[in-house]
Amino acid sequence: MKALFRTRAVMSFMLALICVLGPTLSAMASNNGNLPQTNSTSAGADVTSNTAKNLIPAYAEVLDEWKKNGAKDNHTGSITIKAASMTGKSSNANVAVESYDGKDSVLVWRAKGDEWIEYDLDVAQGGLYAIEMSYHPFVDSRDRKPIALSLSVDGASPYLESKSLELYRHWKDKMPIVKDDNGDEIRPAAADISGWQTWEMRDMSGAYLDPLLWNLTPGKHKIRLSGSDPMALETISFKAPVAVADYETVKKELPKEAVPAAVDPIVIEAEQVEWKNDSSITLAFDNDIANSPYVRGKISYNTLDGTHWSTKNQEVSWSFQVPEAGIYKIALRQQQSFVSNRSSFRTIMINGKVPFSELKAYRFPYATSWKGRELGNEEGEPYQFYLQKGTNTISMRVTQAPFLSVAADMDRAIATLVKLSTDLRTLTGGVDDKNRTWDLKKDLPGFVEQLQELNDKLAATREQLISINGRSDALSQGLVTVSKDIETLLKYPDEIPYDAGRMNKMQGKLAELIKQISSQPLQLDRIYIVPFNKPLPKLEATFTEKIEGSIINFINSFRTKETTESADDQVLNVWMNRGRDYVNLLQSMANEMFTPQTGIKVKINLLKDDKLLLLMNAAGMAPDVGIGLPHDTPFDYAIRNGVYNLKQFPDFDDVYKQFAPGAWMPYFYDGGYYAVPETQTFSMMFYRKDILQNLGLSVPDTWDDMYKMLPILQQNGMNFTPVEHSIFMQMHGLEYFKQDGSRTGLNTDKGFEAFKAWTDLQNKYGIDQRSDNFVQHFRDGSYPIGIADLNGYLQLTVAAPELNGTWGVAPIPGVKQADGSVVRWTGGNGGDQFASSIFKHTKKPQESWEFLKWWMSEEVQEKYGLDLETLNGVTFRWYTSNVDAFVKLPWKEEDLQAILEQWKWFREVAKVPGSYYMERELTNAWTRTVIGGENYRTSLETAIKEVDREIQRKMQEFHFVDANGQLIRSLNLPVITKPWEGVDKYVKK
Repeated sequence: MKALFRTRAVMSFMLALICVLGPTLSAMASNNGNLPQTNSTSAGADVTSNTAKNLIPAYAEVLDEWKKNGAKDNHTGSITIKAASMTGKSSNANVAVESYDGKDSVLVWRAKGDEWIEYDLDVAQGGLYAIEMSYHPFVDSRDRKPIALSLSVDGASPYLESKSLELYRHWKDKMPIVKDDNGDEIRPAAADISGWQTWEMRDMSGAYLDPLLWNLTPGKHKIRLSGSDPMALETISFKAPVAVADYETVKKELPKEAVPAAVDPIVIEAEQVEWKNDSSITLAFDNDIANSPYVRGKISYNTLDGTHWSTKNQEVSWSFQVPEAGIYKIALRQQQSFVSNRSSFRTIMINGKVPFSELKAYRFPYATSWKGRELGNEEGEPYQFYLQKGTNTISMRVTQAPFLSVAADMDRAIATLVKLSTDLRTLTGGVDDKNRTWDLKKDLPGFVEQLQELNDKLAATREQLISINGRSDALSQGLVTVSKDIETLLKYPDEIPYDAGRMNKMQGKLAELIKQISSQPLQLDRIYIVPFNKPLPKLEATFTEKIEGSIINFINSFRTKETTESADDQVLNVWMNRGRDYVNLLQSMANEMFTPQTGIKVKINLLKDDKLLLLMNAAGMAPDVGIGLPHDTPFDYAIRNGVYNLKQFPDFDDVYKQFAPGAWMPYFYDGGYYAVPETQTFSMMFYRKDILQNLGLSVPDTWDDMYKMLPILQQNGMNFTPVEHSIFMQMHGLEYFKQDGSRTGLNTDKGFEAFKAWTDLQNKYGIDQRSDNFVQHFRDGSYPIGIADLNGYLQLTVAAPELNGTWGVAPIPGVKQADGSVVRWTGGNGGDQFASSIFKHTKKPQESWEFLKWWMSEEVQEKYGLDLETLNGVTFRWYTSNVDAFVKLPWKEEDLQAILEQWKWFREVAKVPGSYYMERELTNAWTRTVIGGENYRTSLETAIKEVDREIQRKMQEFHFVDANGQLIRSLNLPVITKPWEGVDKYVKK
């Protein structure tokens, strides 16, 4: 037994040594990568920590180090560079010095891809400098996102945040607000009103109170700006940071006897913004009786929506006229009830500047209803503001700065859990052997102590969070649950190796808590500016008014705005299975474009639940057209004769050619097509440029390439994402069902080969069995490469701004064929595939078909996608199936090319009666083989038997098979063997 323990200890030491030396060994390998070079603050950056922030440190760490080394922020240095005086540029930089929007000799940068420009800077006074840019975004229908930049000094990015900078646009809602036929207001879209403007560079996430600083030593420096977004640039200014005094200091300098005597309260309607820096900051309807304006029984967008004004540096500005200079106080009618017991913070500015330090991060405590909030100190004393006569502005910007240290602590806790999980996996070999006994304190020295230390740190973090928030909330309680998980493990430490999965779950919990910190919602109705010695207007509804409002709202709840039962026979009745904003936007477009062109009136109705279709269809009350239908709905209706066969329309073939053949597969039945593909997503490979470069790895082109790089990743404590079955099945040339539809196509050599390759990812190559949070793993570097659908693209764009420029997308690895070509067939994510159908009972089939053709046309899909994103932000990117419209959405060109390459290999799985059994049984087969250890062939044969049994039963029900199991007629499923050439016109060679 002692020999056994000695052997185990030696093996554990050797495995740990490999993990420690992994980066060194890989660095010694030749760099054959084709990835872009990334800057690092030091050579040999530690990759084993699994966090990208160790490749380039965070701003807070670097700033602290600069100050410790004597960098000054109280100097008087100031340098302004004219943008036209650049001293270098990339070979592909589309730049010119010309006039733009009233200014001469400015730099017009018409960027089309990753480009850079450089400037020489001569610094006389060394110290910490803030950087301010005077710029003008291009106002264009496609360019709607902020201008993304990366700034390096002397060839290096000093900290992570300098790689992810943004210059914002200015937006304004189109007024007056348009009303629909019911007299309800339609939420207005925002117009880009960007002009020449200035911005001090800040971190994208809004995590710091002050602008970012750069340490510039005396002498010459080279400043490089890298980006892919077009703009005009006038100047780049380097300035000493400006200190903001506290309120008491500012108060002493206010003029005495300066309170206006005869000025009435100034009232600003919060929805009447002068500008906002994010088009997705929208207006909201709130039926509180004290809100203004309040229209009984009607939808009136009378407030600034708190749910959409909650993240990053989102800023809103209002202008107002002051009739007499003097000292005023400011109050707001606001609601902060979105997250239970959670405070939200705003930076408040008057005329573009924070008047005193207390307004850098002003707290709005949680309250259950609308409240009047007078800006003042913790003791309730209102702040005094001196305002000049004439036009003034008040601006409010979201900030997460108070939570910076808490988020950093939680981020470090995740890194600790990742390290401990890696140590545990090294010890156990990734096998939960219940028959093996452990003495963890001896087998893994320090593990238990580190886990206890982590628990103690989380307790301190929780106390700090309560102090910042002012009370306990869901976040602090979330830390309690993580602590309880740790305490459960510590209670029986020798059993921890049997429950290693709990460590991963704790990482997921902490990642979700960090995500919640970034949300700082606040809803506004009105802003009041009142002479300091005058009382405030009434800010809240009285008890009687609240009762009255409740009664009115209760009565109005019975007044149905849109009754699908009373459809007008003269109007095309369309049901849309999406949110209110989607419906209103399409209704507006139909009124403006479709009806004038065709003379066909259309009513777009909100379908709150697609299951209602079944009930309404059974009652003979189905719509003419259904859009936004889940991808399996058209087939379910087609086999029951509930929707139109679109192939009977003479020009169907022209419409068919507009979409990838693989996108039509779920809507095929018995020789016909019963829906038009509306949206689609599919899997892409995401990779961290910085980490792969550091490891000397290339982006894999085939699965053989992937298998070769997995040991290097795993030696460094990293891994690859679990993968869905359709990638392996289709890529190996497998058809899920036989062409006649009578049974599965899995019972072949290719089927067993593909299934084995899929399960070998875990059984042979050690890929994790499950992944709880791809985005978090990708951010912290534990999955520096992985496969996810396009939703992951948007999540990374929004939730991981610090990684801007350090990650990319590529087609998924493929299987090399005998002729040297690489096949990458894959299906989509079924939950994100939606379609449009014409219902069989319609009396207007031709009009319905005209509407569907219009709806899925290039022009309409492009406009709909752009307007939707303008209204709600980048997270509402429209995944249109129309490639001609898709390429005109604001994709980064490099990423778009990778997406198009994968698009040509898109092939959704066909459907047959009973095919719903396939997903369940393949999952069961995987579980038996990977977790249960059953032979892959035996496991798949069991799945095939179950699926075939259900298909036979359903084929008999729908009269494709007789009572004896004999095939009566074939489904004759389409077979797609060649990639779609429809994307070739957009692919750059």
